[in-house]
Amino acid sequence: MKPGTKRVAAFCFLKHKNQFLLLKRTKMPYFGVFAPVGGSVEPHETPEQAAIREAYEEADIKVSEVSFCGILAETSPIDYNWISFIYTAEIPYQVPGNCDEGQLMWIDQDIAPTLHIPPTDPAIYRYMRQGESFVLNAIYNADMQLISMKNNLTGEIII
Repeated sequence: MKPGTKRVAAFCFLKHKNQFLLLKRTKMPYFGVFAPVGGSVEPHETPEQAAIREAYEEADIKVSEVSFCGILAETSPIDYNWISFIYTAEIPYQVPGNCDEGQLMWIDQDIAPTLHIPPTDPAIYRYMRQGESFVLNAIYNADMQLISMKNNLTGEIII
């Protein structure tokens, strides 16, 4: 793969009532950041299948159905370039297990956007709360600072 080629990922916000099961990452990128479970889409796998697989691999939670929220395209002049499909899944409460990607924690949905999260995620939380789909185009500089973000569905300039 050429340096800078877009890679494809799927993320799933696991939800029980008013809480999200988030991962406090212990790996790069985003070490120490709270994020949903997720990762790369494998060959011959749909993004939806990847979200379901990642929920099981990272949280040991079997999800049979996910709800599509939107798409996040991230572009940078370095090797961080992704197209991510974002989903949610309503799950029964369970005590978080161990995860080799970080620590899983239940976080109140109103508190989650105030934590140390990826710079794109405040908008994602807002759209999820409003029940609106999104296609976000996020641009980073070489220092991985988010310099612009637009919702291509609505034309809204977020940053």
